[in-house]
Amino acid sequence: MESWSVEQVCNWLKLRNLGELVPKFREEEISGAALLALNDRMVQQLVKKIGHQAVLMDLIKKYQQQKSGLESLTYSCETASQKFPEVISGKNLKSFFVRHKMLQWTSSYVLPDFPFDVKCVLAEKKCPDHSMRIRIIEFLQADMTKYLEGSLYPNSQQYNIVVNALLQAYPFLDEDGNGFLLWKRALKDRFKYVRRPIEDDEQVLRNKCKFGHRRGQSRKSFAENTLDDIQGKVEEEPALLKGSAMDLHIKWLNREYTKTQRNWEEVDNRMNVTIEIRRKMISDKAPLKDVLRVFPFLRCPYQLFREFQLLTHMDIHKKTVEILEIYSENILSLYVVRNNPINIMLQENLKQHTEEDVLKYMKMTAACLLLPEVFGDDSSLFAAVNEEVKAVTPVLEVKNPFNVNSCEFALYIEREELAQLDDCTMALAALVAAFHVFDIPCPKRIHRTLNFLESLVFEVRNPASLP
Repeated sequence: MESWSVEQVCNWLKLRNLGELVPKFREEEISGAALLALNDRMVQQLVKKIGHQAVLMDLIKKYQQQKSGLESLTYSCETASQKFPEVISGKNLKSFFVRHKMLQWTSSYVLPDFPFDVKCVLAEKKCPDHSMRIRIIEFLQADMTKYLEGSLYPNSQQYNIVVNALLQAYPFLDEDGNGFLLWKRALKDRFKYVRRPIEDDEQVLRNKCKFGHRRGQSRKSFAENTLDDIQGKVEEEPALLKGSAMDLHIKWLNREYTKTQRNWEEVDNRMNVTIEIRRKMISDKAPLKDVLRVFPFLRCPYQLFREFQLLTHMDIHKKTVEILEIYSENILSLYVVRNNPINIMLQENLKQHTEEDVLKYMKMTAACLLLPEVFGDDSSLFAAVNEEVKAVTPVLEVKNPFNVNSCEFALYIEREELAQLDDCTMALAALVAAFHVFDIPCPKRIHRTLNFLESLVFEVRNPASLP
């Protein structure tokens, strides 16, 4: 953590549901070393909400305690080996040195020497194709296994260190600012692929038994395992929920989703009851398709906005309407958008209508779609206008934006449609909400636009302004 950059600290905050603190941490340039040096007084000045102060201090203290505990363990073992050589011997000695080497590796990891063909592709600074990505992942997995003395179970910190080293050496691999999660997921999947056919390794067999992987049985999905984990906790705490109550709520929600006439009041109640398992799945980086399979109502814009409000206490749809009404005229008057195709299309369509409501709607739609241009961001990571969606992060698909009768708005994530939306205000609100609700890191090439919107939604003291 000491070597983390400001951006890595910000990503760490988002993963722990402290995304509200990101703008302030960026403003104060809080790196990993600065984060660990914060005391109670500094945290109080930096973070306004008492709840966030408590969570942040607790996370820092836990990391420091873990670090000091590992250092003291290493020191104690070295001392013991000098005083009592007969105690630290055999299997214990081997275990200690494996642990010691692991600690050394995680503190200063060096990428392996890639083969010649991989080096050539990386030297061109071009994103590798699928087969080359597999080659890179294979060498990283083999290198990690070597450092772990043959173990096929790296921990999360070790995955993070390896992927960070890869992206720092080759920044162009960080696709749309979301490359870290993609490479980490690919590396973890590679380890799973290597472990799957192994039947003679003691550690692998022990973990397969521990986590329920039996020969001849079908593997459970991430969602099912998470649900089983939560239900196990429920059975241990019958005062909160008895038996399979959580499972009954989820099955009811899935049945209700298939109906045309839905009991929205009861949907709200059951979504409230199941929020713990839902947030656990998302924070544990469950695949989006698993989250939506268990909780299909997150496809509904109303429930997406409601989830955002449960997390932030903000009505994002209402705030988005206010933002577009206030800023649309200013955005359209900026010189930088004067010759933009969206603005030219708007001016042509304005001539065909005289109704005040229609003109206002068209201007708000144009202002929404022009936001990335205003901030110099990549518009393809924001909205695909009359084009195919290519980004994997949340993005809007917009068809015929200025045709009142045939315009269409949809939210896409991982190139699949999540929800149909009524208009530009609902679309913009859904886009911002999706990053928070599904805990998706914001791509660097769209960061300024989303930072502007979030600063207005969350009513920060010094909101980001138009250039």
